[in-house]
Amino acid sequence: MERDDKGDKDDTDLGEVVATIRGENTLAGRLVFWGGVLVSLFHLYANTLGTMSELWTSAIHFGTFGCLCALLFPMVASERASTRRVVFAIDVVIGLLALGCVAYLIWNEDALFARGVTFTTADWVVSILGIALALELTRRTSGWLIPVLIVIALTYVGWWGRYVGGVFQFPGLSWETILFRNFFGTDGMFGTIARISSTYVFMFILFGAFLVRSGAGAFIIDLARAAAGRLVGGPGLVAVLGSGLMGSISGSAVANTVSTGVITIPLMKRSGFSPRFAAGVEAAASTGGQLMPPVMGAGAFIMSSYTNIPYVTIIGVAALPALMYFLSVGFWVRIEAKRLGIGVGNTADVPKIGPVLRRGSHSLIPIAVLVALLVYGFTPTYAAGISILATVVASWISPTPMGIMAVVDALALGARNMIAVAVLLVTVGLIVNVIGTTGIGNTFSLMINQWAGGSLIVTLLLVALASLVLGMGLPVTAAYIVLGTLSAPAIYSLIVDAHLIDAIAAGHLSEQARAVFMLVSPENAGALGSAMPQAEAAHLVALIPPALRSTVVEQSLDPALLSAALLSAHMIIFWLSQDSNVTPPVCLTAFAAAAIAGTPAMRTGLTAWKIAKGLYIMPLLFAYTPFLNGDVGTALVIFGFGTCGLYALTVAIEGYSEWPLDVISRLVLAVLGGVLLWWPLGIVWQVAALFGLIAMMVLGRVRARRPSAAATERSAP
Repeated sequence: MERDDKGDKDDTDLGEVVATIRGENTLAGRLVFWGGVLVSLFHLYANTLGTMSELWTSAIHFGTFGCLCALLFPMVASERASTRRVVFAIDVVIGLLALGCVAYLIWNEDALFARGVTFTTADWVVSILGIALALELTRRTSGWLIPVLIVIALTYVGWWGRYVGGVFQFPGLSWETILFRNFFGTDGMFGTIARISSTYVFMFILFGAFLVRSGAGAFIIDLARAAAGRLVGGPGLVAVLGSGLMGSISGSAVANTVSTGVITIPLMKRSGFSPRFAAGVEAAASTGGQLMPPVMGAGAFIMSSYTNIPYVTIIGVAALPALMYFLSVGFWVRIEAKRLGIGVGNTADVPKIGPVLRRGSHSLIPIAVLVALLVYGFTPTYAAGISILATVVASWISPTPMGIMAVVDALALGARNMIAVAVLLVTVGLIVNVIGTTGIGNTFSLMINQWAGGSLIVTLLLVALASLVLGMGLPVTAAYIVLGTLSAPAIYSLIVDAHLIDAIAAGHLSEQARAVFMLVSPENAGALGSAMPQAEAAHLVALIPPALRSTVVEQSLDPALLSAALLSAHMIIFWLSQDSNVTPPVCLTAFAAAAIAGTPAMRTGLTAWKIAKGLYIMPLLFAYTPFLNGDVGTALVIFGFGTCGLYALTVAIEGYSEWPLDVISRLVLAVLGGVLLWWPLGIVWQVAALFGLIAMMVLGRVRARRPSAAATERSAP
C-alpha cells in the first residue's frame, strides 16, 4: 500500500497548508485509514440505498470528515515528541467535538423547531463551536484566507454592515438568526454546496480512487507513451496526453502534477527539453485535468446545481473545449521540439499500443459503464456507485484482481483524498449563504456592468482579474463558487443582451415582446418587425426597464439559447478560476512541477503561464460563439477553426514553426490566428484565413528543407 501524500491531496493544496500531514504509520494515520473506510461505506450507502434527510447526510459528511481532518492535519507542526503527543491529544478532542456537534444537531432538530427556533444555551454553544471548528479545520488545509473572509462576512451580516454607506449597507440580522441559518438550517454549512460535496464530489473521487487502485494510473501513463512516444517531442506529448487522461479521473491539478510529473518530467529532460520547459508543460497540462470531463475538479457538479442544467449536458459540451486546451499545450511541445531539433528519439523503450491495451483495457470498462449509465439517465451518484462495482469486477480479468484488502485500501484512499475538499466545501457554504442573504451578488453584478460600461470584453477582463486575485488565496473550486455567485449574473446578462440585440436587428421578436416595447418606447415600436442596424437595436435594448428585462428576454429568445448563455457564463468563470494554478505569484501547480524538475519556482510559473494561454482564449469563445449551445455540428466547426487559430497564435508568440520566423511572418500568423478564432467575422473570412495558414505552413516546410546560401557555400569544393 504505497501512496504519495502529495498525490493524495486535492486542489485545496493551492492554499497555504499550515501544518504538515501525519504519516500513515502513526496511530493517527491508522485511525484515518480505518475511519476513512467506514466513512466511505457510509457515503456509499447514503448515496445509493439510504433514505436519510439531506440535512443529516450533509451534517454527518462534515462531522466525519472533520474528525478525519483533525487527525490527519495537526493543529501545529512540531519537532518535539512531547509537543506532538499533546497536539495529537488536542486534535483527538477536536475531532470528537466535530462528531458531537453533528450528533447534537440530529438529536435536537425536532426540539429546536418545536420551540419556535428559540435558542437554548446548548444551541448557542454548539452552533458557535460548529462554525469555529469548520474555520479551524479549513485553516489547517487551505490557509488563513477563507476563515478570515468568513469572519468578515458573518460580522458584516450581524454587526458592521449597518454602518456601511451606499449600496452595501445591510440592516443586519440577530446573531440567533445568523447561527440558525448557518448551522442548523439548510442554507449555510449544510446547504447546497455541502450536498454537492457529500454526493457527486465524493462519489467521483471515490471512483477515481478505485480506478487508481485497480492499476488505471499505470495504464494511463503506458497508453500515453504508446500513443505519443513515437511523435516529434514525444515525451512532452506523453505529459500532455497522460495528464489529460489522469485528470479526467482525478480532477485535481496538484495531484495530477505530482503523480504524472515524476514520470514525464524526467522523460522530457532526458530527451533534450530544458528542465524549466518540462516543468511548465507538466503544470499547464495538469491544470487541464480540472477541465476534462467527467470530474472537472467538482466544477461540473457545482455548475449543474447552480444552473439546473443536467450534468450530462455540461460534461458533453465541456469535452471539445478541454481537448482544444490540451492541443494548445501540445502545440508548444511540438514547436519547442522543432526549435531544439529534438526528433522522435529512441523508441526502444516506447511500448506498443496493442500490448498496452491488452494488458490494461479492463481500466476502460468502468469509464465506459459510467458514460453509458449517465447517457441512459442514471443520476451521477448512482452511475458512480455502479461504476465502482464495475471497477472491481473489471479488475478480475486483469493479472492483478482487486481482493478484499485492495477494496479496503481504495475505500480508505478515496476518503483520504476527500478530507480537505469536504472541509473546504462545507465551510465555503458560509460565504455563499452570506452572499445570498445580503444580496451582495446582485449588487456586485450591477457594479461590474457599470464599471464595464456594458462591454462584455471589459467585463471578462474584470472577472479574470478578480479570479486571479481570489486564486492567490483560494483553491480553484472555492474561487469558482465565490465568483460564480458574484459575477455569473453580470456575464449572463451581457451575453443575453447580445442575443437580444441580434434578434431585434433581424426583426425576430414575438408579439408579446413588441407589446412590452410599445410601453417602453412607442415611437420606436413600429420598426420592430423589420431589420434595423445593430446600433439602433442596442439603443432599444438599453431603454428596457430592469423590471421588464427578464420578461422581454424570455418572450423573445429561445429557452435553449438562454440555457446556453447561462452555461457559457458559468463556464467562463470556471475556466478563468483555473489561472491561479499557473499564474505567478501564487501558482502551486507550477511550484510542484518545479520541485520535481529542480528549477526556480517563479520562472517555472512564468513558463507555465505562457504555455497555458488557452485558459484565457477559451472563455472568449464561450462568450462570443455558440460553442456551448449543444449543436454538435456548430461546435465541431468552431473546434476546427479555433484549433487552427490556437496553433497560429502559438507559432506567432514563440517565433518558430518549421523554421525561425521573422517579424512580418509572426504578425501575419497572429492576424490569421485571430481571424480563425473570431467567429463573428463569418465563415468566409475564417476559410480564407485557414487557406492563408496552410500557405504559410507549406512555405515554412519548403524554406526549412531548402539549404541556406551559407551552407551551400561551405559545402562547395
